[in-house]
Amino acid sequence: MTAKTISYQKSTVSYRVTGEGKTVVLLHGFAEDSNIWDNQVAFLKNRFRIIIPDIPGSGHSQLIPNANIETYAEIIKLILDAEEAGRLVTLIGHSMGGYITLAFAEKYPQYLDSFGLFHSSAFADNEEKKQARAKSIDFINVNGSNAFLKTSIPGLFTKAYADAYPEIINDLLEKGKNFSSAALIQYYQAMIARPERIAVLKTFSKPILFVIGEHDNAIPLESSMQQCYLPAIAHVHILNKSAHMGMWEEADKSNQILFNFLQ
Repeated sequence: MTAKTISYQKSTVSYRVTGEGKTVVLLHGFAEDSNIWDNQVAFLKNRFRIIIPDIPGSGHSQLIPNANIETYAEIIKLILDAEEAGRLVTLIGHSMGGYITLAFAEKYPQYLDSFGLFHSSAFADNEEKKQARAKSIDFINVNGSNAFLKTSIPGLFTKAYADAYPEIINDLLEKGKNFSSAALIQYYQAMIARPERIAVLKTFSKPILFVIGEHDNAIPLESSMQQCYLPAIAHVHILNKSAHMGMWEEADKSNQILFNFLQ
């Protein structure tokens, strides 16, 4: 595993590279860093070249003032420009990482031979979702990022998984202490402001992967099913024992889904 950085607007963005073969970019979601993909990296690195960025404000990447979803997509392009010689890649995004993936696919489709939405959506936030995110911003402003993540992270998993693996929840809560309130608020503002990108699903002519959690409250099953028939080539997988964190809740199944798609 090689740690690397690029500069963007006087800030340092960190990413890691491992493995050899076809290039796959794994994008983490809200209040995560690149380590959220550890299970998948370990499984895939012997057959693929994996690039795992830390989105600005997460992991080892510095926060970029006034960044939005489009900013993050532009940063992914810069990383690929630094790492690739015109080769096509696959981009897989979890949750907010999926929003970045869609923004990237909209602006830079020539870089992609496929992409995947892992517990993510092309729909914009509805008013109810926007209000919920605004309340979360208020909570963070009053109570801080750590207090907020203590209330939100456990609910991303099914109760059965959280009860069976409290050490994984506790590890994520411990890592959550590294997040600044400014970073989490910026992510929420970026997600509220992002547009609908259903057109990307309809116009992208290459394969699109959907990984859906049957018990996902953040990206509900019904919402996902309204989208996955839109692409010309769709690979759809429902994780029946997962909520929003299938890369952990059903790691082996998720690994195989990604491997088969990348093949």
